[in-house]
Amino acid sequence: MRGYFRRLVAASVDRAGIGTGLRWKLSAAIALVGALVAIALSLVVHNAARVSMLDNARDLADERILIAQRNYELSGRLNFPNTRIDDPELPGELREKVEGGRRATYVADRPGGTPDIWAAVPLKNGHVMSLHSGFTDRSSNILKDLDQALVIGSIAVVLGGSALGVLIGGHLSRRLRKAATAANRVAKGETDVRVREAIGGVVRDETDDLASAVDAMADALRQRLEAERRVTADIAHELRTPVTGLLTAAELLPPGRPTELVLDRAKAMRTLVEDVLEVARLDGASERAELQDILLGQFVARRVRAKDPDVTVRVVHESEVTTDPRRLERVLFNLLANAARHGRPPIEVTVEGRVIRVRDHGPGFPEALLAEGPSRFRTGSADRAGQGHGLGLTIAAGQARVLGARLTFRNVRPAGASDDVPAEGAVAVLWLPEHAPTNTGSHPVLAQ
Repeated sequence: MRGYFRRLVAASVDRAGIGTGLRWKLSAAIALVGALVAIALSLVVHNAARVSMLDNARDLADERILIAQRNYELSGRLNFPNTRIDDPELPGELREKVEGGRRATYVADRPGGTPDIWAAVPLKNGHVMSLHSGFTDRSSNILKDLDQALVIGSIAVVLGGSALGVLIGGHLSRRLRKAATAANRVAKGETDVRVREAIGGVVRDETDDLASAVDAMADALRQRLEAERRVTADIAHELRTPVTGLLTAAELLPPGRPTELVLDRAKAMRTLVEDVLEVARLDGASERAELQDILLGQFVARRVRAKDPDVTVRVVHESEVTTDPRRLERVLFNLLANAARHGRPPIEVTVEGRVIRVRDHGPGFPEALLAEGPSRFRTGSADRAGQGHGLGLTIAAGQARVLGARLTFRNVRPAGASDDVPAEGAVAVLWLPEHAPTNTGSHPVLAQ
């Protein structure tokens, strides 16, 4: 149930999009949008300023050509700078408008980019007076200064937007990481953790909605799992009495092969009921270790030899540990039973300091167990299936949590071999804690 709960919470967090680099992605997005807006505004401002300056220059040229026309008609000679009569360089479009009897101005672009300003007016004698001037240096300098200011402003907008994106993204990223951390703690069985409280903060945003949703999901799932655990425990408890009566009745049957079969199945059913009850107690997280100081190597060697003399025990380094001998024995015997049932001899137990290794030489653990850890009522792949109910390793993992220990599983393959190469055996490793456990489940069960 815990593994199922952990996977659901992890999936909900993954769907929320929590990942690395959120602040940089947000910063890049804001910087990109800021750059596009700055470029667009710069182009609009530049063009508007240029058009305004050209309009002013054309108005000035128009005023000058009027003054030059009056002076010419009064004096009969050109006395205004840059004016000509029938200038051959007069643009054709401007000439057509003037020959139609209209006064007009015209802007012509030079190859270098600096515009020419033309103004022309028809004279009474049929000739055309024109005035030719360029874009003034002062106007050009103003336009260049404006462009420089726009570039500097655009860079400042991009940098400021990037900094703002880093700040906003960092704040959001921290809240999401806090939410992910709290969700993982909930998935590990810490029932008093609330994601909404873990992220904190004054500002309310979508992360609060996410945290509230995860909390609601966790509460609902916790209630469902607790209800299932109670139902399982109640069923197993109710089955204990009739199964015991069945076993007692079977023992009264006359000797023979049928009686042996009935007794064997009745004992198997009683063992199953007891295992289900134990799993239900472990799921309830109410179990506490009764601690004692023991010599680990001596304890393991004595218990294993009493259980199965054919198992090889090797103590590499003796160590004194504080643990619950009864629960440690339960874990050890379940690992040995799993190796005997699903593996092949020889079975070897190695004690090195606080680490116990149980190895067989069978086909190895199934990939599902290596990836997800033990699962009840699942006995593995076809070559390891057909016996048991998948509760042995589940109970071993649960008892290891009560001891504050870490239980890992792996397959043995030749050095450098890929995962496609058949395993040469399975190894279960129990890592006892350096300090005595203070609460149940203080160390999670890991699979590697």
